[in-house]
Amino acid sequence: MQSEFKADILIVDDIPANIQLLSLMLVENGYKVRKVMSGERALKAIELQIPDLILLDIKMPGMDGYEVCRQIKASEATRDIPVIFISALDDIFDKVKGFESGGADYIIKPFEPVEVLARVSAQLEMLRLQQQLRSTNAQLAAQNVQLSQEIQERQRAETNLRMLLHAVSHDLRSPLSGMLLLLQSRLNDTASNITIDREIVGVMVQSCSRQLKLIESLTTTQQFDVRDTYLALKPLSLYNLVKNILIERAPILKQHQVKVKQLFAADLPLVNADVQQLWRVFGNLIDNAVKYNQPGFILTVEAKPDGEMVRCTLTDNGAGIPAGQRARLFEPYTRGVGVKSGQGLGLGLYICRQIIEAHGGLIGVESELGKGARFWLTLPKTI
Repeated sequence: MQSEFKADILIVDDIPANIQLLSLMLVENGYKVRKVMSGERALKAIELQIPDLILLDIKMPGMDGYEVCRQIKASEATRDIPVIFISALDDIFDKVKGFESGGADYIIKPFEPVEVLARVSAQLEMLRLQQQLRSTNAQLAAQNVQLSQEIQERQRAETNLRMLLHAVSHDLRSPLSGMLLLLQSRLNDTASNITIDREIVGVMVQSCSRQLKLIESLTTTQQFDVRDTYLALKPLSLYNLVKNILIERAPILKQHQVKVKQLFAADLPLVNADVQQLWRVFGNLIDNAVKYNQPGFILTVEAKPDGEMVRCTLTDNGAGIPAGQRARLFEPYTRGVGVKSGQGLGLGLYICRQIIEAHGGLIGVESELGKGARFWLTLPKTI
């Protein structure tokens, strides 16, 4: 009975004749054999080199086989070594005690060579299968980790795609709606020739140019996480930015009878910001005020220095926001109560938070039902 691999077997017995017989039998069948004559030496031999299997006598001077086996099984490094007890004791109590201490099998002296080889071969085969199972489990675990990572990457890609679609649709909807309202108002004019003021044409050209730049930046970067957001920072006047956004949104604000108040500190410093990204933030906040309030509300935009930052607020006297909703308003896929079905994915304020935090600022909301809402944000001053 040849072993499939040259297994290392440790024989532990205080009787030389038994060691000699077992050693000769195993070597002839292709096994590597080491021999010791006490429990203490067995533990030292195992410490030097872990065997594949141990043939362990029970009755030995000093440390008996039961204690040797218990110490072997108590160590994480050696607990998987199969131990076969060899003993002249044939009492059922001794056998049970051997199994309780961690033994895998039991051979009664005087032993038959065929029986010893069969039990050794069986234990080594079980050891091989256990090692194969552990290896397979490790491979499966690694594959599961890889699969999990791939799933997370795909989910992130899908999330980014949804955010991209939302950003494009959201950031284009308001200016395009404004231009549509303006053009429709001109078409309703009964005059045969339609005239548009140069100032209005200039606003429309600037709006179209800005939207084209936005589409280009979104489709090339698709970046929405704070760690990924690319910012083209430069000194920026919040007053001019908000003024131009309100001009662009004028048709929609007029349609909803919104009264706008602008309160900017005379000494308001420039901020270090990305004009395209901030346009999205302020445009989103203004559009949300229109979307969630009844026509005829008052919108107040205020900005003033606040230490090393500039603090800006957009306040309305509309319906207000429930407390439970305020707590998660800047989380993804959170939509306001009362929004019409199909209007947005609930990503606008999440993207606003990402943009403001990427600038090194903060954004938040204060509100009370029936008394309106105040959105605030901070941006760093230009150094």
